[in-house]
Amino acid sequence: MFEIKQLNPEEYRQQTRRSTIIIVVIFLLLGMLLSSTAVLLFGEPGGDNFRWNLGGIIAGLLLTVALVRLKFWQQPWMAPAVYGWQLKRRLMSITNVMHHLTAGVTAQDQTAMKLLRFYHLGLTQMHQLDGNSSALSQMVAEINRHKESMEARGMNTELKQMNPAWLATVKKANAAR
Repeated sequence: MFEIKQLNPEEYRQQTRRSTIIIVVIFLLLGMLLSSTAVLLFGEPGGDNFRWNLGGIIAGLLLTVALVRLKFWQQPWMAPAVYGWQLKRRLMSITNVMHHLTAGVTAQDQTAMKLLRFYHLGLTQMHQLDGNSSALSQMVAEINRHKESMEARGMNTELKQMNPAWLATVKKANAAR
């Protein structure tokens, strides 16, 4: 179950910049080291060693990805970036069923309404964390209308957690319509 956390946007951006710089530096070092090693071991002096350089860079990229996923992902300095990635993945999973979701909201399906509210809260946070207030300002009216609709039905509008089963329920309910 994914939960929206309260994060300071300035701190979030600072921490994600720092983790990005660390990963880029690691990639650059690995890419240069592996390219140089490949040219040294397999290259021709004064010859065209493009393929060995490229191979070293690709190996550096693959090794960097493996390090990020297997080693760095659990590190505290990566936590804000991991959270942002997970938030965006959840929002994308909802976006992928948006046609089912809007049909469910139109039919006043409570699960669809809860899922759309979570989507709005997550999208709001994502835009705030990314510092993208212009995209958020375009959605404020829609977000407020949906919140008011839920409040009129006595539904909880503070949905900080997303139940993955909501996606399947909304999809299934609207496939039958």
